[in-house]
Amino acid sequence: MELSNLRPAAGSTHGDKFRRGRGHGSGNGKTAGKGHKGQKARSGAPRIGFEGGQMPLYRRLPKRGFTNRNTKEIVAINVSALERFEDGATVDVNTLIEAGVIKNPRDGVKVLGNGELTKKLNVRVDAYSASAKEKIEAVGGTAEVM
Repeated sequence: MELSNLRPAAGSTHGDKFRRGRGHGSGNGKTAGKGHKGQKARSGAPRIGFEGGQMPLYRRLPKRGFTNRNTKEIVAINVSALERFEDGATVDVNTLIEAGVIKNPRDGVKVLGNGELTKKLNVRVDAYSASAKEKIEAVGGTAEVM
């Protein structure tokens, strides 16, 4: 048994279509699962994050900087990772995924110049560093931008 395999017991959870407050014979009538009285039993119960009037956590913490909405998440791989491919092969995003070099290409793949390359490869990815492009072309390969 692993944490990732834990499941609730069969029949212990209700789906979204469960009809609450339809009489005591339904097993969830009268108070409809809200218990007796109290703030959470009433309509207009407080919103998520409300702390009873105390300054809520999301307002107590300092805010710094901003998040750029237009930023791109580029996956970087080194020239040394291309060494696993056969001489003369065409390397693109799909072949990198199949070979297990990257899992998720996100917004693009960039080849960086760390390591050595001894095989002639035709590489087609989104971006290259200057040193990576130099190393690929030095052994007779091509570095195309998709």
